[in-house]
Amino acid sequence: MSQRQSPGFPEMLEEVVSGLSRKQKELSPKYFYDARGSGLFEQITRLPEYYLTRTERTLLERFVPQWVTGLHPAALVELGAGSATKTRIILDAMVAAGDGELFVPVDVSEDFLRATVVSLREEYPGLSIVAEAADMHEPLDLSTELPRPALFALLGSTIGNFYPGEAADLLRRTGDLMCPGDAFLLGVDLRAGPSKPKKRLEEAYNDSAGVTADFNRNILRVLNRKLGADFDPRGFSHRAVYREDRRRIEMHLVSARDQSVRIPRGGSFSFREGEYILTEISGKYDRDSVGELLRDAGLALSRWREDSDHLFALALGVPDRRGE
Repeated sequence: MSQRQSPGFPEMLEEVVSGLSRKQKELSPKYFYDARGSGLFEQITRLPEYYLTRTERTLLERFVPQWVTGLHPAALVELGAGSATKTRIILDAMVAAGDGELFVPVDVSEDFLRATVVSLREEYPGLSIVAEAADMHEPLDLSTELPRPALFALLGSTIGNFYPGEAADLLRRTGDLMCPGDAFLLGVDLRAGPSKPKKRLEEAYNDSAGVTADFNRNILRVLNRKLGADFDPRGFSHRAVYREDRRRIEMHLVSARDQSVRIPRGGSFSFREGEYILTEISGKYDRDSVGELLRDAGLALSRWREDSDHLFALALGVPDRRGE
């Protein structure tokens, strides 16, 4: 039987082969998110160890309604929308203020995005919803014109999944889409420190139920299905560690034995026992580093709110045209 190739097959094959050919083997976390992977991530957000989602939700419920009242956004563009669970807090505030006209959820998983849109259209019949399936590592070319002002959002500490240069590029590309009066809402997980022990961070990515481990290994199932690879997911164990020097969580798949994996048209790749594949990073921020990131994108930090335990923060950036 021949492999049915999706439009992105050559690019995916090239990227995966390149990542596995490096001295430090690496896979892009965007390949977690088929329908199964997206569903597993939604489970992760409800785990007791994973404080990020519930803490961000509390901050959104507390501060976003008043921010929306002041901004009067007619459109919301959410990058990495997923199931848009927390997004409903923003949409509710926009509808309540009488300003909401358009919601543009952007996500790499087209199947998962389609299901999200069906649900949202039932919940918000008066709101236009235009989904955009896109890879955030690439320039965002929206298919619809936005009514202004517009609120752009990147929640869930998703910015941490980008290397520093990539994060700066993403915010610059987004900043280029913004007009005076627009705003950018960013959710960030805070760095380890006196009030946030390293142990608390690592437990969020090493849950006792093993859901994160299953999510991590799902990337191998995606490669098997889409590229015809012969990974044995049971031959790799999950590990997540906080790197103090790089201020980030690193998620690894560790080979349980000496083994070889073949990818048709991509070659064979050998793994030693204990050798790992880097599958995801999750960078952690503080107010100064977020302010610098926004400045590099032509934005100014307008609002900063964090929870009382200093676990998570919301930042609001607005276009800063003083340098023009």
